[in-house]
Amino acid sequence: MVQQIKKAAVLGSGVMGSGIAAHLANIGIPVLLLDIVPRELSKEDEEKGLSLNDKSVRNSIARKSIDKLVKQKPAPLTRKGNLELIEAGNFEDDMSRLSEADWIIEVVVENLDVKHKVFSQVDEHRKQGSIVSSNTSGISVEAMSEGRSEDFKKHFLGTHFFNPPRYLKLLEVIPTKDTDAEVLSFMKKFGEDVLGKGVVEAKDTPNFIANRIGTYGLLVTVQEMLKGDYSVGEVDSVTGPLIGRPKSATFRTLDVVGLDTFAHVAKNVFDQVEGAEKAVFDLPDFLKEMLENGWYGSKSGQGFYKKEGKEILELNPGTLEYQPRKKLKAASVEAAKQAKGTGSKLKALLYSDDKAGSLLWNITMPSLIYSAELLGEIADDIVAVDQAMKWGFGWEKGPFEIWDSIGIEKSVRKLQAEDREVPGWILDMLEKGNSSFYIKENGETFYYHQGEYRRAAENEKALNLKVLKEKNGVIKKNSGASLIDLGDGVALLEFHSPNNSIGLDIVQMINFAIDEVDRNYKGLVIGNQGKNFCVGANLAMILMEAQDDNYFEIDMVVKHFQQAMMKIKYSPKPVVAAPFGMTLGGGAEICLPASKIQASSETYMGLVEAGVGLIPGGGGNKELYIKHLNSLPEGIEYDLQNVANKVFETIAMAKVSTSAAEARDNAFLNAQDSISFNGDHLLYDAKQAVLELAEKGYQPPVRKKVPVVGETGYAALLLGAEAMHLSGYISEHDLKIAKKLAFVIAGGKVPFGTLVDEQYLLELEKEAFLSLVAEQKSQQRMQFMLVKGKPLRN
Repeated sequence: MVQQIKKAAVLGSGVMGSGIAAHLANIGIPVLLLDIVPRELSKEDEEKGLSLNDKSVRNSIARKSIDKLVKQKPAPLTRKGNLELIEAGNFEDDMSRLSEADWIIEVVVENLDVKHKVFSQVDEHRKQGSIVSSNTSGISVEAMSEGRSEDFKKHFLGTHFFNPPRYLKLLEVIPTKDTDAEVLSFMKKFGEDVLGKGVVEAKDTPNFIANRIGTYGLLVTVQEMLKGDYSVGEVDSVTGPLIGRPKSATFRTLDVVGLDTFAHVAKNVFDQVEGAEKAVFDLPDFLKEMLENGWYGSKSGQGFYKKEGKEILELNPGTLEYQPRKKLKAASVEAAKQAKGTGSKLKALLYSDDKAGSLLWNITMPSLIYSAELLGEIADDIVAVDQAMKWGFGWEKGPFEIWDSIGIEKSVRKLQAEDREVPGWILDMLEKGNSSFYIKENGETFYYHQGEYRRAAENEKALNLKVLKEKNGVIKKNSGASLIDLGDGVALLEFHSPNNSIGLDIVQMINFAIDEVDRNYKGLVIGNQGKNFCVGANLAMILMEAQDDNYFEIDMVVKHFQQAMMKIKYSPKPVVAAPFGMTLGGGAEICLPASKIQASSETYMGLVEAGVGLIPGGGGNKELYIKHLNSLPEGIEYDLQNVANKVFETIAMAKVSTSAAEARDNAFLNAQDSISFNGDHLLYDAKQAVLELAEKGYQPPVRKKVPVVGETGYAALLLGAEAMHLSGYISEHDLKIAKKLAFVIAGGKVPFGTLVDEQYLLELEKEAFLSLVAEQKSQQRMQFMLVKGKPLRN
């Protein structure tokens, strides 16, 4: 068996196959992507005078799929350069090259005969010990391996990715009776640690776990909509974030997935089950008519929703005509909006008798009962089911967690009063005096399984700050942040202000944390488990002080923030920043001076202050400039003006990376910084980075003077900005911001190549920041951003 996967082959270059290839390329694994040979020339090939024997034509299907990756949204690639790791080929000329691959993934059409034919060729050409898997969503994994060699069967299993592979966390791993235990164990570990997935072991049943339950729930919702005479928009208004589900709710989700794809998944189950279950998976007539019309959703331009001009219309299932969107209004909806936490919101809704409550009760409870009925058939335990639904469908709580949050006993009483059948094992559980599926004791979680509670396996790499705070307590906290003991001599500074925005409270905690760590710890991690790492400074506070002419107050805040960033940079103990999600403005400024950045792969980092009429004020200009300089090879002469130009462009254009890999391309990360592909491992990885730095005898950086481009460089920086202004691409105020920024990046009125100290650059930065804060047009931009959530161009 392979000990590591150095190269992979993906068979089938459709949306899913190319997406898996992109995900592998993102983590640095070279991929051979194969597809069929075209049977006729395209017009473009004919015009080029090519024949069907030309290699470029024979590989064209896979090649075109690779080319599409750059244009797809959301982007499958973390950076465009990853395309270089994907090589196009075809099933006729390149099957022998499967011997190069450590992992071969089949993603061809969902037809057992076709898969048998492909796997026969794979068996012939693969090397002994290489892993082979299928991304099937419905065909029996066991049936696919029939007739294959013993070594093939030992190394064969299902690996069901969810689309798009870069963004959706779930990977269902499905072993057969012949799959070697070591192969299964390796793939589960590889899936989590390298692919960055939430891995769930599933049984070889139709649609496995998430699609089986998720599709059932969606179809129950469709049927309840028809039965209760609700509109598409009304259903979506209460089946999204209000109940802990994604914004796309029910019907917007179906539009994104594609009605044709959804119908195929539903048919997988319909063809293999009987009775009442079969009836649920039989598509209603109006859905069949939508399919006949080609109304698949987003990819066809219309589905349950259709955009006309600026208005989004919803489909009327009765008439198949489009009408203005509606929202479901009910007392329970208003009560739920006021409730804190998804559990409380669900209670407020599900036990209400109004129109919203009835709808949600009638679509939620069948899914919970169905999950309970399938336990043992699709998965071994409730934990696997809950994780699959959270990771695959974006539910905040899995089915059994939902049931716990609304109260099992209360819900069962209501179900029995309605003469609904409740799975016998749940009634037995209640009779034994057990009233919840999960219990917590001494900081550990136990789950109910076959009459007893079992301790849930702890993943040491998935740190939970809430649990850690319960176990270890909090060293110190204020309104903006807490200092927590992570164990092993490492502390963590957690932001918890609204949107994790930076105010004086967080600055004070940064100063305390650095001092406390210096006295009593090996090092510090700066990270949290909020929605985003940090969206920047407290803009509302800055605007309020500016409108009240409290510039002395703003001056003091900027100075304290700059000093805190310098404290991070020159801390005697290592400080590792662990950004993820939005890491903007001040959030990026906190990361840049850290000893190391351990970034989640999905980190969107940028100094975006120009969008609100300002420039970075916490040292971001200086630190990005120095980071650029430090990333250059030692001993090689470099173009200082080119460095200044790049930094100026990045900040002036408010560029935000679309991934940590792109942040590295933009020099927010350099060679010493690392990327975590599994977001759940981010804080663990950051903690290990602190320990590694400490064990190597960490020393803070030596204070050095910084070379700047000075007056001549300033003039060069402005050339492009003035040209853009003259051609109408940027406004007069944009030009004013650019001039201030250029002056700071250039290092002021000094000769080219002058060495200046960091404090000098910070003073320039603070002066420019304060002058822009006083500008009325900058204040208008700040106001617009706070109200509208997008930049104003004035």
